[in-house]
Amino acid sequence: MNTYFTKEHEWIRVEGDTATVGITDFAQAQLGDVVFVEVPSEGTQLQKGKEAAVVESVKAASDVYAPVSGEVVEGNQALVDDPALVNSAAEGDGWFFKLRLSDNSELNGLMGADEYKAFCDSQ
Repeated sequence: MNTYFTKEHEWIRVEGDTATVGITDFAQAQLGDVVFVEVPSEGTQLQKGKEAAVVESVKAASDVYAPVSGEVVEGNQALVDDPALVNSAAEGDGWFFKLRLSDNSELNGLMGADEYKAFCDSQ
């Protein structure tokens, strides 16, 4: 299982041809207390770099972008029911959606953990 990161602060954990996507701990800390989440429905086709989900906090509303293209196989209903999961487990149970990758080569442009940490440190 490989984990990648985007400059928009999404993480993507890939296992086979399926990936789990969420926002990073860095992103949730910037947002503050999350009060609302909207996740994509099963069967939704997502394109890399396009809007995939919505997260709202007491500070701001923000889009969550698809780090890769693919078809949504599951939205995290637990997150919709309890948006605070983003704050308590951003890179665990607070995932937003799972998708089936349509082009594995899109992973090539994403950052690894060390590269992402350096990116955040430079912000």
